[in-house]
Amino acid sequence: MKFTKMHGCGNDYIYINCFEETIRDPSKMALRLSDRHYGIGGDGLILIEPSKAADAYMHMFNRDGSEGMMCGNGIRCTAKYIYDHGLVPAERENVLIETGSGLKRIFLYKESGKVSMAKVDMGAVVSGTAAEVITVAGMELKMTREDVGNPHAVFFIEDNPCLRVNGYMTTDSIDSLGLFLIGPHIENHEAFQGRVNAEFAEVISRREVRMRVWERGSGETMACGTGAVAVAAAGYISGKLDTEVKVHLNGGDLDISYDPDSGHWFMTGTAEEVFEGTITGEPHETERPE
Repeated sequence: MKFTKMHGCGNDYIYINCFEETIRDPSKMALRLSDRHYGIGGDGLILIEPSKAADAYMHMFNRDGSEGMMCGNGIRCTAKYIYDHGLVPAERENVLIETGSGLKRIFLYKESGKVSMAKVDMGAVVSGTAAEVITVAGMELKMTREDVGNPHAVFFIEDNPCLRVNGYMTTDSIDSLGLFLIGPHIENHEAFQGRVNAEFAEVISRREVRMRVWERGSGETMACGTGAVAVAAAGYISGKLDTEVKVHLNGGDLDISYDPDSGHWFMTGTAEEVFEGTITGEPHETERPE
């Protein structure tokens, strides 16, 4: 079985062309192949499947085998794959991809006949009340709920000095945050049905923000496209950020913008192919040491 390894801002997935391949147990395969020691290694598995409503269906699975509804970095790479591999005509300037959270239009930026960047119409974002307070690990943290086709909880560092007081940060910089300590508490918090993605953000200016993310089912990742949109939306409704924002993530930058006329958010970033390969046998039938 053939696969392609791709990433957007370091958020890496294993992609399988299910126009040609058949996967019997994608959850188990995601768990095995995502392992960075015993498998290919990645933040999860994305199956590119036929769709009756769009050019392709993006079927996403997290590193722990759980199914995801939407992935911002993953959908840019999916768009690149279906264009670069000839699943849509070469004259196309945009593609339509079906996801678990609906149809998404992706605009393509090409270099030498291949997609190098993509702009995703993320649609409308459903925002909760700014500065909602929840108790996490004995601390009262202020956050904003955001629905970007999947659930997010956004925490601005400047609104939560208790993180440093309680030892989760050693300096005022978000880079000192012990995300591996606080992340699991938030992901599995009773306030969120079905777990949640947690973003911690540090405002640099009204058009620039630094962000780290703990993704449900995958842990800390280099980037999260939907999370970047969630941070921009939370910053906008709280008056911290403008309608155009550059989001700095561990793996690179994403440009997020809001169109007040349509009420839609847009995400622009790179999409890169790392390598192609072939899986021999059935990975989910091969046991590894526990």
